[in-house]
Amino acid sequence: ILANSSAFLNQCLENINWLGFYLNIEGNLILSSFQGKPACIKIPFNKGVCGYCARNQETIIVDDVHSFAGHIACDSASKSEICIPIILNGELYGLLDVDSPITARFSNNEKLFLEEAVKIITDALKNAK
Repeated sequence: ILANSSAFLNQCLENINWLGFYLNIEGNLILSSFQGKPACIKIPFNKGVCGYCARNQETIIVDDVHSFAGHIACDSASKSEICIPIILNGELYGLLDVDSPITARFSNNEKLFLEEAVKIITDALKNAK
């Protein structure tokens, strides 16, 4: 589900350089299916944009990742980022992370689109279990 979702979403979005999923495993975000350059394998909840999303369990848009304290630079070309939490059965299952080489790339339109995509993915994950 996550592999096909990452491929599909990567084709739907323009001006991105990384899109993928991290799963909540034992209190860390562990890299799962993605499209783009190799990425960080393990992210603690207290680090970076992904960690912020995981801790707060809410979507975050960062217009300039270089001004975000604690940003983890897996790809130096990334300039903006959006992370959407995946909540399954009331708990953080993981998150969808998307990076762009363009500052302030993500608008409310992408936020709504990606949150809806995550709802569909969450339903598919529920049905797969």
